Amino acid sequence: MSDNKLQIVALGGLGEFGKNMMCIRYGDDIVVVDSGMMFPEDELLGVDIVTPDLTFLKENRQHVRALLLTHGHEDHIGAVAFFLAEFDVPVYGTPFTLSLVERRLEEYDVEKVDLREKKPKDLFEIGPFKIEFIHVTHSIVSAVAIAITTPLGVIIHTGDFKVDPTPIDHELFDLHTLADYGKRGVLLLLSDSTNADRPGYSDSERAVRPRLEDCFHRAESKLFISCFSSSIHRLQLILNLSHENGRKVALVGRSMNSVTEIAHRHGLLSIPDGVLIRPQDVANTKPSKVTVLISGTQGEPMSALSRVAVDNHKHISVNTGDTVVLSSRIIPGNEKTIFRMIDHLSRRGADVIYGSMNPPVHVSGHGSMEELRLVLNLVRPKYFVPVHGEYRQLAKHARLAEHLRPLGLKETFILDTGDLLEFDKQGARKAGRVTVGRVCIDSGAVGEVVGDMVIRDRKVIAEDGIVIPIIAINQLTGKIESTEIVSRGFGLDHDPEFMARAKGAVEHTLEISSDEEKSDWGVVKEKIRADLKRFISREAQRRPLIMPVILEI
Repeated sequence: MSDNKLQIVALGGLGEFGKNMMCIRYGDDIVVVDSGMMFPEDELLGVDIVTPDLTFLKENRQHVRALLLTHGHEDHIGAVAFFLAEFDVPVYGTPFTLSLVERRLEEYDVEKVDLREKKPKDLFEIGPFKIEFIHVTHSIVSAVAIAITTPLGVIIHTGDFKVDPTPIDHELFDLHTLADYGKRGVLLLLSDSTNADRPGYSDSERAVRPRLEDCFHRAESKLFISCFSSSIHRLQLILNLSHENGRKVALVGRSMNSVTEIAHRHGLLSIPDGVLIRPQDVANTKPSKVTVLISGTQGEPMSALSRVAVDNHKHISVNTGDTVVLSSRIIPGNEKTIFRMIDHLSRRGADVIYGSMNPPVHVSGHGSMEELRLVLNLVRPKYFVPVHGEYRQLAKHARLAEHLRPLGLKETFILDTGDLLEFDKQGARKAGRVTVGRVCIDSGAVGEVVGDMVIRDRKVIAEDGIVIPIIAINQLTGKIESTEIVSRGFGLDHDPEFMARAKGAVEHTLEISSDEEKSDWGVVKEKIRADLKRFISREAQRRPLIMPVILEI
């Protein structure tokens, strides 16, 4: 590649929610912005998390210089451990974000990493890139946009943001720095599109207070509040309201405890003296004087709130008259698990408060149309690429930028994950695609990747079951001693006539196999699998997973 080419390619986060990763290359230097994960779709049976395919970066391993992190949400840092298992490069982020990364790295037993703390307005260089973090408001503290000055111009990556005029911590969105870059000239803006289809402005975090105050005043027994553990401002509000109303607070859930500890250590969360109690002390405290701050807003099967909902928690229980507040949004795809959990809580006599209402019990951390317009107007880029969203959000965001045409916007590109956008002195253009995809992780451990074949087999087993022909052969004579068929989830296990005919099909395959074929039992197993597959498909119109087993006795 000639040194006067600048390339942008997303390995995730375009046309989807989650798995955010953007690569920026100039000459022989690549910096990566974010390394996120996403939760699996229903058809990815047994998969715990999904991360970006790093093939493009592996092919250019010697050019990867650093990883830059915009904030600490899992869709932006959840795959950092898997990235660092491949690339020994420094990681730059705010102190709080890097502390969340450290917690993840400890879980995955990843050691010897180079984490470099940077605060907003800090300037630093990586190869040909000059980089500045810019403070933005979001549903998590210490979120930043990133300005990357390259030899061909400035790239601004907003990360996730909303323009909150009254943030809880009084740390305003640094619109002035964005405007300064806009005045000097910005080559490319990469901007969050999550709420590009929502008109108006997103509510300030302070808009939640009236509804939560009402919940505190109305609750006559225990008050359970579940929110994202990363929503430090929400946690602060709940701690303050509990203290004001004379309630003790029990933190329940591993993520709730660890994130709270990290935020308190960084001075981002103030905990009133004497307000905290242990979960095991809840049973001995007057119910009207207890707030339970609990993780599990999305109904995850092993989360604290899900276990409480089915009375399977060793310290905490929900009783008639308790109030449960879900101060979070329902992430698309989680509706069934969340409503099932709400049903269980309701059966136990709890009053469950959730969903859209006015005043709200939850506000979005992403900017709506007017906030996206504001950022576009301040930055006034030559080129614009909407990021972080499904195609409909990207397309809406692209249309929002059209009014900038008279102000210098040359072109907007709606990219798919893997599209290569190239810049030189003549302009910008799509320049092909790179290898992209998803990597399915089974148990969350680094290196335990689930391949497409495994996913396919799991789908087959889930739909049509598994059939295992077992052939016993005499290891001395080579003669077949017995044939049996074992099945699970097949649906015709109870039909002895059908199973007898299936067994007959296997025995017929063995009879017509030549002595040469029988000298290689691997060939015989494949013949049995193919013939039995045809038999079951013809006779029962089903396609179970067939796994022949040959035993030597």
